[in-house]
Amino acid sequence: MTVKAVPTQPFPDQKPGTSGLRKKVPVFRQPGYVENFVQAIFDCLPDRAGTTLVVGGDGRFLNREVVQTTLKIAAANGFARILVGRGGLLSTPAASCVIRKHGAIGGVVLSASHNPGGPEGDFGIKFNARNGGPAPEPVTEAIFARTKAITEYRIVEAADIDLDTPGDVSLGDATVTVIDPVTDYAALMETLIDFPAIAALFRSGFRMRFDAMSAVTGPYAKDILERRLGAPAGTVVNAEPLPDFGGHHPDPNPVHAHDLMALMTGPDAPDFGAASDGDGDRNMIVAPHLFVTPSDSLAILAAHAHLAPGYKAGLAGIARSMPTSRAADRVAAAFGIPAFETPTGWKFFGNLLDAGRITLCGEESAGTGSNHVREKDGLWAVLLWLNLLAATGKPADQVVRDHWATYGRDYYARHDYEEVESAAAEGLMSGLREKLAGLPGQRVGDLTVEAADDFAYTDPVDGSVTARQGVRILFREDARVVFRLSGTGTVGATLRVYLERFSKDRLDAPTAEMLAPVVAAAEAIAGIVQHTGRTEPSVVT
Repeated sequence: MTVKAVPTQPFPDQKPGTSGLRKKVPVFRQPGYVENFVQAIFDCLPDRAGTTLVVGGDGRFLNREVVQTTLKIAAANGFARILVGRGGLLSTPAASCVIRKHGAIGGVVLSASHNPGGPEGDFGIKFNARNGGPAPEPVTEAIFARTKAITEYRIVEAADIDLDTPGDVSLGDATVTVIDPVTDYAALMETLIDFPAIAALFRSGFRMRFDAMSAVTGPYAKDILERRLGAPAGTVVNAEPLPDFGGHHPDPNPVHAHDLMALMTGPDAPDFGAASDGDGDRNMIVAPHLFVTPSDSLAILAAHAHLAPGYKAGLAGIARSMPTSRAADRVAAAFGIPAFETPTGWKFFGNLLDAGRITLCGEESAGTGSNHVREKDGLWAVLLWLNLLAATGKPADQVVRDHWATYGRDYYARHDYEEVESAAAEGLMSGLREKLAGLPGQRVGDLTVEAADDFAYTDPVDGSVTARQGVRILFREDARVVFRLSGTGTVGATLRVYLERFSKDRLDAPTAEMLAPVVAAAEAIAGIVQHTGRTEPSVVT
């Protein structure tokens, strides 16, 4: 096997977003596109010689091909050992687990998360650092700078390796080890979660439905829920990862996980419902006839985490992304522990986790996690829910209602306006920023503006500042609206409007009714219809 240096030209559009480089599949299929970006990653790791690298992805269309390419480029760039999941598969949280367990320098994770797959779908590449978490901004900025200056990539000329047989394979001077993608992750879960208690729960007749959405979590859920914990066969559905996710949009929310929602709101609903997304880092929790918002889920898990072995000593602190509801803050205040508000993007939790400032963290976009890895972790959240259900003996819906009775309820919704023309979206945000100084004190319908700002975050660990992270408008009536452009799509811009209103005593009102004044205020202040031409959002969650 020989190492070949291949001349190349830069691509101008390889700037990583909040979760790596995401584009449509045809973009990644351009000759040299994958090779350039992977080489740029490795060029930004000057101490890579002789180290271990982890490679894997969510199994979407193009995953196997890009895994093979990445292995050959890694072997040509001095890595001594490369761990790759069997079949090229590793869920994003499992990749973080493997990086941390094996002392790797980092990992190349192939996924576009919850975005659709297939030949015309989405694909993504990101680099996770030594701590198992997404590369911090200085690293992604360096990678982008390198993509603009790259002149060649190095690759081992060799046949594709057999990804389906565990064991060691020589590739150039490197050793590629094909590992079972579930083993290390499942072993970690057994140290955190009370498996015997959950197994007893299933033996008692407890019924559950887990929808893997034809994505990467399927093998993990089958192994852990059905094989290790004894859930009945068929508890996990859509368990085989498919390149196009079986035509599903692998985003675990009530819109895209409609079959699960129909079951959980039907006459024969099981005791508990859950789903995960394309790469396994997000989760959806559904009690019978009750969808649990991700914000409430984070708060409920924080209030009950001490019931699980891995968290029996209590929590050091809790962090949430700024658009996530303030429900978790109320739990932190009651427990006398710190609560942190960060920008959107899991990498912002990394410093807090590494410094021991927090134990649990989460985002409104269905991501929840803890200090066990440095990614959000969908199946872990489901297992922690099962742990608290087993420990309390309460039905899932009662757990939620008891939480509201104790802490009050943060009524919450997110309105997504997808594929908005980028200039229109930017115009809306610019207009909002220009209005900020004059908003406090204004009466808008039934609400009065208390404060308004463009959220900026100063990292309490390293002092770094991240600005322009979304416009926040707080109302005196304990309500809030947040406007933000998402960085995870691949076409146009997605405008996200986050709506929140707290009530201590009205706990069972319809969410739309409680949020109606906030929706009206958001439109009056931002002029969404005027700027976008949209009279209603694409998705409401």
